[in-house]
Amino acid sequence: MERLTEIIAHFAFEGEYTGADVCTDGHINDTFFLYYKVQDRTLRYVLQCINHHVFRDPEGVMDNIEAVTRHLRKKVIEKNGDPSREAMRVIPTKEGRSFYRSVRGEYWRAYDFIEGARTYQQVENPLHFYHSGRTFGQFQYLLSDFPAETLHETIERFHDTRKRLGDLLHVIKADPKGRAAGVQREIAFILEREDETGVIVDLLSAGEIPLRVTHNDTKFNNIMIDDETGEGICVLDLDTVMPGSALYDFGDSIRFGASTAKEDESNLDLVSLDLELFTEFTRGYLSMARGFLNQAEVDHLAFSVKLMTLESGIRFLTDYIDGDRYFRVEHPKHNLDRARAQLKLVTDMEEKMSAMKGIIQDILGGGLQKGSLDEGA
Repeated sequence: MERLTEIIAHFAFEGEYTGADVCTDGHINDTFFLYYKVQDRTLRYVLQCINHHVFRDPEGVMDNIEAVTRHLRKKVIEKNGDPSREAMRVIPTKEGRSFYRSVRGEYWRAYDFIEGARTYQQVENPLHFYHSGRTFGQFQYLLSDFPAETLHETIERFHDTRKRLGDLLHVIKADPKGRAAGVQREIAFILEREDETGVIVDLLSAGEIPLRVTHNDTKFNNIMIDDETGEGICVLDLDTVMPGSALYDFGDSIRFGASTAKEDESNLDLVSLDLELFTEFTRGYLSMARGFLNQAEVDHLAFSVKLMTLESGIRFLTDYIDGDRYFRVEHPKHNLDRARAQLKLVTDMEEKMSAMKGIIQDILGGGLQKGSLDEGA
């Protein structure tokens, strides 16, 4: 905590600093909750040290976040919403910048803490997942008129699954920790699906689906759920906001939130896709997104769920073979457990693909009224 003293002095926080807690959630950045006293009340802020080994262009990351949050807050105000709860607010430094670069070369940024709401690591209530879908759908809707091409691609080809497969093949060949021999079954499983890895990037390249502002890390725990209403109110963790496909966000949401087990579950018998949760999220998402998605995007919604899950399995397996250089691990086989859980989920999704497509068509055909988007927005 001692290093925080120098850092917080550079931000325009309100009140008198009284202490801090460490946030233990998340794989990438170091996060702290700060407490400030203003008269008879306490204000909380979120302070983060950006992992510049993962995000190699932290200034580009903050340029993106600044531009997107400014746009979101404007849109929330236009629809008579509450920008203090429905959009993140970057706390500027005393010099007016969106980040502070320390003498150690670290990049720090701060946000308001949204009170009266919380995040969940797993879906505990199907209604929460409906509202999660609605909130991510609204996030894309509010940004549907933002020029995506003006954003920095801060992690090159982040959701290019074909590239992720190439990364895996590269580390298999290098095999720096001698782990590849023990995961031949997982490697074979992935290679059997090689032809599917380029589907979305090829649709983007061909112009059949549009380039959009996308979150690119739409896990359920990146949604703030209101404590009283159970509704989703705000999308968090905007580090990976970049140009991309709406399909990335939809697919990754289902991958994480509609699984019956934790992302790192080692008992694969517990891992499957919960079709009830899939339905709830899809209902919420399409209530906001159906008005701007084109037909090719709609046609590939179910497929995107499988592809994003396969991509996550590829990424976890790559990191395991490479010696756990990217994701934080708690034990030597943590990334392998994650990879196996994702690949088991892919298998279950393949068995349920027809059901998933049918659910989407049912929702589009009669589960929502035509005016739902305007009413929600």
